[in-house]
Amino acid sequence: MRFGLFRAGAGKAKPQADAIGRVKGWVAAIAALPAEASLAVNEIVCTDPSCPGTETVVLVMQPGRKTRAYKVSKALLDVTEDDLREALKPA
Repeated sequence: MRFGLFRAGAGKAKPQADAIGRVKGWVAAIAALPAEASLAVNEIVCTDPSCPGTETVVLVMQPGRKTRAYKVSKALLDVTEDDLREALKPA
């Protein structure tokens, strides 16, 4: 049994990279981010029973602003544009 924060799997590199690019594009468009904004997209798997399990976390970093984190309770490959629209709605 393997424990850790990140999902292992050597054969998933290409689909993961494609999904990360797709999610970054959607977030940039939905949030109308300026060119100088940076995005980080990660899939996190938590084995603690109090965690939601697998979730995708998007960090939006812009000069002069606090980093914003958005979460979608789905695996990276399952995230849709609508999921991101919902996650990026102002609280």
